Amino acid sequence: MTIIAIVAAIAGGLYGYDTGIISGALLQISSEFSLGHRAQELVAASILAGAVVGAIYSTRLSARIGRRATIMVVAAIYTIGVLAAALAPNAWYLAVSRLVLGFAVGGSTQIVPTYIAELAPADKRGRLVTYFNVSIGIGILLAAIVGVVLQNSWTWRWMIGVAAVPSLVLLFGMTRLPCSPRWLVEQSRHEEARETLMQVRTSEKQVHREVAEIQRVFAQGKARGRGRWRDLGARWVRPAVVAGLGVAAFTQLSGIEMMIYYTPTFLTQAGFGHSSALLAALGVAITYLTMTFIGKLIVDHVGRRRLTLWMMPFAAASLVVLGALFHYDIGGEHRGALVVACLIAFMIFNSGGIQVIGWLIGSEIYPLRIRDRATGAHAAMLWGSNLLLTGTALSMTHWLGVGGAMWVYAALNALGFAFVFLFLPETAGRTLEEVETSLRDGTFLPFAREPGIPEHS
Repeated sequence: MTIIAIVAAIAGGLYGYDTGIISGALLQISSEFSLGHRAQELVAASILAGAVVGAIYSTRLSARIGRRATIMVVAAIYTIGVLAAALAPNAWYLAVSRLVLGFAVGGSTQIVPTYIAELAPADKRGRLVTYFNVSIGIGILLAAIVGVVLQNSWTWRWMIGVAAVPSLVLLFGMTRLPCSPRWLVEQSRHEEARETLMQVRTSEKQVHREVAEIQRVFAQGKARGRGRWRDLGARWVRPAVVAGLGVAAFTQLSGIEMMIYYTPTFLTQAGFGHSSALLAALGVAITYLTMTFIGKLIVDHVGRRRLTLWMMPFAAASLVVLGALFHYDIGGEHRGALVVACLIAFMIFNSGGIQVIGWLIGSEIYPLRIRDRATGAHAAMLWGSNLLLTGTALSMTHWLGVGGAMWVYAALNALGFAFVFLFLPETAGRTLEEVETSLRDGTFLPFAREPGIPEHS
C-alpha cells in the first residue's frame, strides 16, 4: 500500500515542482522578456487557470475510464506541457504552455488523493493520502534548490524542462498499480474489487466485509439514479459540500502559495538582495516539506479538525507581526532576520495545519455516488482560490504595500479557523462509508446531536 501511495504521489511532486519553480525562474523570465508586475502575474497564474479546468474535466474522465487510467493521461499531459513551456519563444507562449500544464496539475489533484483514499484502510488513510502533500513539499523544495543553486548555471528553460523526467516515471509506474476497488464496484466488477483489496488488506474476512459495505452504499446511491452535478446541492449532501469547498478555499486563501511563488519577488521589492531572497525561499520550501511530513505522521492520531484548529491562530499571528515589520519598517538592524523568522513561523503553522488536510478532506467526505464530481469541484475550488490569490498578490502588495497584504492574509487565516470550528467534523479513523452514513442520518456536522436531515430532501 505504501508503494502505491509513493508512486501515485509522484504527481504531487510534479505539482509542487511545476508550480514552485516559477519562484526562482521568474527572476530570469522577467529579465529576458521585460515583464512588468501584471505580466509576471499572468505567467505565474496561467498554470492555475488550467488547473481549474483540469480539475473539473478529470471528474468525467475518472468516472469513465477509472482513477488509474486518468492518472496516466494526466502524466502524459504533464510531459507535453513541461516541454512546451521550456521551449516557449515568448511570454505569451509560456503562459499558454503553463495553461496546458495546469490541466495536468488540476487533474492530478482531483484524482490522486481520491485514488489513494479509495485503496487505503481507514486507520491509515490520513497518513497515506498525505504522502501527496509530502511529495508536493518535495517538489517545492527541489524547485527552490534549483532556483538557488543553479540560478547561474541553468537557464529558466532547463529549470522548467527537467520536470519531464518524473512525469514519464509516473506514466509508466502507474501501469503496474491496481484500479480503485470503489470504481470497480461501480462498474459491477465485484470480483476484481475483491482481488484488488486482497493486495492491500491483511485478512480475507476484512476484504469481504469491506466489499459488502461498498456494495451496500453504492446500491443506496444507485437506487436514486446516476450522480449529477446538481446533486451536490441536495440537502443531505450539502454539509459535506460546504465543509469540503470551504476547507479547499481557505487552504489557498490563507496565503501559502503566495509565499511559495513570490517570496523572492516581494523580498527584493522590500530591499533584500537576490541571493538573500532566494535563500529565504529555500527556507520556506524546507519548512513546508518538514511540516507536511510531520503532519502526515500525526494526522491520523491528532485528527484533521483538531490539528487545523491548533495551528491556524499561530499562522494568523505570524502574518500580523510580519505585516507590522514591513508596514512600520521596524526591527532596525535585525529586521531582515525578523522578517525571515516570521515567514518561517507562518510556514510552520500553515503547512503543518490546514495544508495537511486540504486535499485529504476532499478525498474522504463526499458520498460515493457524487464523489467524482464533488472531488472535481473540491480541486477546482482549491485551484480557483489559488488563481485568485496568485493573480492578485503582486497587485495587492503594489496597492497596500507588503505589510498591508500580510494583514489581509492574516484576516483570512482567522476566518479559516472560524470556518473549520463551525463546519468541519472529525473524520479520522472513520471509513468512507461511515462518513457517508453520518450525512444520510444528519449527524455529519461537528455539533450535530441527532438525526435531522431527511436524505431525500
